[in-house]
Amino acid sequence: MTNELTTLSAAALSELIRTRRVSAVEVVRAHLDAIDRFNPVINAIVSMRPEEALHDARERDRQLAAGEWLGPLHGLPFAVKDLMDVAGIRTTHGSRIYADHIAEADSVISGRIRDAGAVFVGKTNVPEFGVGSHTFNDVFGATGNPYDLTRSAGGSSGGAAAAVTAGLLPVADGSDLGGSIRNPASFTNLVGLRPTAGRVASARPGNAWDPGSVLGPLARDVKDAALLLSVISAPERRAPLSIDEDPSLFRSLQPRSFHGARIALSEDLGGLPLDPEVRQATLAAARLAESLGAEVVPVELDMSEADLVFETFRSLEFLDGHGDDAARYPELVKQTLKDDISWTGSFTPALIAKAGGARTRLFRQFQALLGDYDLVLAPCVQVLPFPIEWEYPTEIDGIAMDKYYAWQRSCSRITATAMPALSMPMTFSRAGLPIGVQFVGPYRGDRLLLEYGLSWEAAVADVMARRPDLGEVAS
Repeated sequence: MTNELTTLSAAALSELIRTRRVSAVEVVRAHLDAIDRFNPVINAIVSMRPEEALHDARERDRQLAAGEWLGPLHGLPFAVKDLMDVAGIRTTHGSRIYADHIAEADSVISGRIRDAGAVFVGKTNVPEFGVGSHTFNDVFGATGNPYDLTRSAGGSSGGAAAAVTAGLLPVADGSDLGGSIRNPASFTNLVGLRPTAGRVASARPGNAWDPGSVLGPLARDVKDAALLLSVISAPERRAPLSIDEDPSLFRSLQPRSFHGARIALSEDLGGLPLDPEVRQATLAAARLAESLGAEVVPVELDMSEADLVFETFRSLEFLDGHGDDAARYPELVKQTLKDDISWTGSFTPALIAKAGGARTRLFRQFQALLGDYDLVLAPCVQVLPFPIEWEYPTEIDGIAMDKYYAWQRSCSRITATAMPALSMPMTFSRAGLPIGVQFVGPYRGDRLLLEYGLSWEAAVADVMARRPDLGEVAS
């Protein structure tokens, strides 16, 4: 039973623990055993605390025996992304500057996860300060893709995605600015939701009015993504974009049929280059949606202002969040972050005002589009998981990339619209690498996306059931 526990969903484990058919100690120990066996080669979980985790698991069992059930994560092993503070645990941000930093208090998301009964086993690996969609840093090294350890698991939630798909964790949190949930979900055959800004509120420093960077779930199925979302989404007085809706609405999802749905198909999100296998997978997804009863209509989206919006506000966020670190410790900060910060030197008030107006236009354009259509279907990531030794892809299908993050514009252009997006598995490449697609929904349409996701996962059940085989690489 021990090995089987790491294959079960978070929802199934939660029910087994709640009904005392298995103990929290058994569940945590099973996952710690998997971490001991596989994490040395995957490098997904960092700052591990196995003894403390077992102690906390025993406490969860004592609480349950006394009739106290803390919530749907009661007794489940959890590792928060290493950009978010967890009290008493090292939070490095993947940076040598903070390599020995011990958090004094929980972040909002970590506090909610703790309050729901989770047992913290460590943190999940990230690129330095979450910059770039490939997970590597000078503190812990690179995270490998469990489907092919010579390939990237994506980022910046690459450690979270690799851990969940490999069975080291049942579910995990991520964050998404330019695709940091959707990208690793696509690379590792997972469900990843970029929620509407404010759905998962944060009290982090910085511009709280900016809808670009959001927090959300990564899971092996939609029900688990919804379960975690129900824990981490709640109003927060310190977050001005916080959505004041009962998070329990994500615990009662029903599959939403594609029959009769109208779907706008954007094959390349405004002319972006795609790996041919990604393009084929996106078109195959459109055919699958039609077979499920949807009307799929190819559309030409005007994304001409999306890069201006994303790139302007991204650089401003990094200037605000990491400008001081880069100025104080330039030798400890990677060049791509320094480049992003330096680009703000050419920003004029007129450019920033233009980007703000463009963001409003994009929002209204997509709200209008999603008044005529139920969903937008688009490629999630423009490339297949690339070699782990690369810092980032420099070309796609023969076209050179002009910036270090240009290869992920299929995600970042959706970020610029402020719409929620759901990355769902679709197929595997000829080399056995996962390829996902993304569904974009209307503003605050997070529940709608997940309900369509339930129907989609039933249609691609064979793809989602294909988990990585790590037996030969166990240490």
